[in-house]
Amino acid sequence: MSQAKRIIPPSQQGFYDNYHFAPAVVDGQHLRCSGVIGIDLASGKVPPDPATQFAQAFDNLAEVLGAAGVGFADITEMTTFHVGLQANLEAFMAVKDRYVKAPYPAWTAIGITELAIPGGLVEIRVTARMPG
Repeated sequence: MSQAKRIIPPSQQGFYDNYHFAPAVVDGQHLRCSGVIGIDLASGKVPPDPATQFAQAFDNLAEVLGAAGVGFADITEMTTFHVGLQANLEAFMAVKDRYVKAPYPAWTAIGITELAIPGGLVEIRVTARMPG
């Protein structure tokens, strides 16, 4: 693993420094992203509105993907962890479909009781194929 490249966008350097994890790692032909939540990186808070929070999570993920030189079309697998899965799934899917287009990646959605950030409703983890 020591040869793997860490991907740390400037706005997410604090996660690496304070919580000791990389937002993503390039491992051979794959980008493996840590879970991304809908936190406003400037304020450190999650928006109370679910759809706004979901869009923020995808925007944060877009920043990680872009720092690695890939985009949403390169995602091959997505796992999402949801607080209130049934209550928020329709809103989540509407936001997801603005970012993730056909052909769709493999996707697993898992209901959970809480996330590390109070008020967080979703955490998105993806694997993407690197170019070349």
